[in-house]
Amino acid sequence: MIVFISSTKARILLLSYCFLIKSPLVMQLNLPAKLATFTLILIISIISDAFSQKTETNYFNDVTATHLPIDPESHPLDVVLADVDKDGDLDAILALENLPNRLYLNDGTGKFTWKKGVFAEKSHDTEHLRVGDFDKDGNLDVVFVAEDDRNHEFYLGNGDGTFRDVSDRLPAKSEANGLDIGDVNGDGLLDIVVGNTSDNAHNFLWLNDPKKPGYFIDYTEKGLPGPGSQTQSIKLIDLNGDGHLDLVEGNEVPPNRLFFNDGKGHFTEKPDNLELLVPLHTREVLVFDANGDKKPDILFLNLTSNGGKFEKDPTARLLINDGKGKFKDETEKRIPKQEYSSYAGTVFDFNKDGKPDIFLSALKIPPFQPMQAQALQNDGKGNFKLVTADVIPESTVGRSWGISVGDVNKDGKPDLFIGQWGTQARLLLGK
Repeated sequence: MIVFISSTKARILLLSYCFLIKSPLVMQLNLPAKLATFTLILIISIISDAFSQKTETNYFNDVTATHLPIDPESHPLDVVLADVDKDGDLDAILALENLPNRLYLNDGTGKFTWKKGVFAEKSHDTEHLRVGDFDKDGNLDVVFVAEDDRNHEFYLGNGDGTFRDVSDRLPAKSEANGLDIGDVNGDGLLDIVVGNTSDNAHNFLWLNDPKKPGYFIDYTEKGLPGPGSQTQSIKLIDLNGDGHLDLVEGNEVPPNRLFFNDGKGHFTEKPDNLELLVPLHTREVLVFDANGDKKPDILFLNLTSNGGKFEKDPTARLLINDGKGKFKDETEKRIPKQEYSSYAGTVFDFNKDGKPDIFLSALKIPPFQPMQAQALQNDGKGNFKLVTADVIPESTVGRSWGISVGDVNKDGKPDLFIGQWGTQARLLLGK
């Protein structure tokens, strides 16, 4: 009889049993056969459980070793899942720090292969990327922003997993980190906002040219007040329910800022609409309906001072929308106190109860110690509790930066692709 063992845990149990049953230690115990067998099974089960807990929880299975290219030095700072070759599955585009950006193609089962030579071979200090159809040809395009070397990139997709470099269509260079896209002036074309990080730099607003879709007009001076405050994250979303995309800045230098859009791409700052109780060094802005009232709320993910003049509280701050675009900081009663900093995060319903939960990267600063990614469960009313041990595998320890959610193996369950600085990117399949 031939027995096929598919479970990793079962394989560990069988191999361990075969090894230990003949070991000198067990033979010296001289136990009765049944007792020896029971004792061995108990010991081996404990060992195998400890092993499996490193890569599996009740919600996710870390399949990195079998599903991703192995390259622990790739430094992916951002990841977007999108079907760039129109084969019906989600591929992964990675923004890499000081390496050429990458495309990982999905074979349809969630296993990815690095397709080399798709983007420019020259390395840049790439921070973030966004994907969308900028030239209205039905194919997905990609825009990247870079910080230290100031070289942003723009690629038009051919629909088959290849791209054409048209970076010269971007109006300006800058030290940038924040990036988002959306139709800010109602002409049906995707526009670009860029969050710049150098001192007193003005953030960029680039309008897609309706006469030449896929080309951009610098509308910054007319449309977006400045200067910025070393913007690390920037988000376009309708915050006051008027149907126009508004803008939130997450800044390294306080305060974070909020702008309302008149629908034509003209933004007006609304400092009184954003309650900020403590100074923040924000690295990412997340916007979602936390409390189930169908109004978007704001979550700021933060660092400590990172060597600044004074320490800042790194706890993520949750600001609740009053329904008219005014946001009140209700962090103290809704978010668990945290000692770790977060460079990135995402929102999705990991326990499938219809309520948006939070997934956070975690890094202890100082001394820049990587930690396991963190999971916060929503009770549906916008109150969150820490449930990391039940949800997130221990194998996610690392400097998690870019995080993207999507069903990569088409089983109807959300999966997580995690970019990690200085260590292997990770893929967690939903269970």
